Amino acid sequence: MVKLLVALLLAVPAATVDAEEVDPCVRCHRLVSSALVTDWELSAHADVDVGCVDCHGPDHRGSGDTALVRTITAATCAECHGERFEQFSRGKHAAAWAAYKAMPTTHALPRALGPGMKGCAGCHKIGLKGLDEIEALKDEGSLFGHASCDACHTRHTFSVTEARQPQACQTCHMGFDHPQWEMWSASKHGVRYLLKQNGTLPESTPAPTCQDCHMIDGDHEVRTGWGFLAVRLPLPEDEQWKADQVTILQALGVLDPEGNPTARLDVVKAADVARLTREDFDRERKKIVRVCSDCHSKHFAIAELAKGDDMIREADHLLAEAIRIIAGLYEDGLLAREEGYAHAFPDLLTFHDAPTPIEQRLFEMHLKHRMRAFQGTFHANPDYALWRGWSELVRGLSEIRETAAQLRSEARAN
Repeated sequence: MVKLLVALLLAVPAATVDAEEVDPCVRCHRLVSSALVTDWELSAHADVDVGCVDCHGPDHRGSGDTALVRTITAATCAECHGERFEQFSRGKHAAAWAAYKAMPTTHALPRALGPGMKGCAGCHKIGLKGLDEIEALKDEGSLFGHASCDACHTRHTFSVTEARQPQACQTCHMGFDHPQWEMWSASKHGVRYLLKQNGTLPESTPAPTCQDCHMIDGDHEVRTGWGFLAVRLPLPEDEQWKADQVTILQALGVLDPEGNPTARLDVVKAADVARLTREDFDRERKKIVRVCSDCHSKHFAIAELAKGDDMIREADHLLAEAIRIIAGLYEDGLLAREEGYAHAFPDLLTFHDAPTPIEQRLFEMHLKHRMRAFQGTFHANPDYALWRGWSELVRGLSEIRETAAQLRSEARAN
């Protein structure tokens, strides 16, 4: 028996003994959640003797009092990483939770997909939340995953190296309405970086990542010129584009049928999903031009970004026509408007569960194909810009025209 104990002690790495001296929590958690301890031991926190108590507090002593563990928020990280927290607080990631709550249909999701963090909230949880809000989530049964920084710096390693890799963005920025990972990874930028990452190309190969363009010099204020919805103020000088953007803003519910701002505009402002002054837009555009100019000429960068602007203009024209067709069906009583919605427009923010196929097609045009057309252009991905974006917008408008004509024909026949 003595020989067995000696053998076990000799098998324990020196780092393990040191870890337990630094933080007594390690002794128990090595037994009940060993991966957590392994992650911490790999972290820079362990290297500088920042242990469990420093973040989680000293009150939790055993399995019967886990409720006493200090609730972790981004403010916890800010105690040591204040500059990064301030940067993060100004960016769109910080507003992700507010944007999630602002979408009317998120409140109708099954609990697992909402506060259970397995659907929209699983990515939007990166947004800032107060302690009261986190406690309310816990009361609803959502016990874990409410912090922000660990969305990219996975706990408990909190690795800067990991967060600098484009794969750190992949979990949230891929799929239905956020396919930026697929756009970038299949673009020439992404292909070169992934070949560099696997050693096929030398380390010195120029190849920009998500972080290079959207987190310049490690700045955590992640923003883009056009924002998520690709609408902006002031409205374009081009009269057709201006009219199309007004129609889209009306369908988003931020302008009323007369073109006046609504209360929902305040929600959009709070969620920071659109640039609402020329200065805001120009500031973000200058940033990305500066990044592109690290590899390309400034003239080339400006010209390429202008193609993205042009794509938004062309996509807006198709989407706006589709919106007006459906608004006309509402006006003529051929489609039932959503109950309780005040405006004679389809509400694009509630169309996740649109009641008819024609309205569902409009939702896909807006949040799927229009997004893919302009984001694919900005991310230098021809497949997304054309086939998954523009071509599907054209197809969607064609289907909406045909369905509307059928509804009107049936109404005349009756």
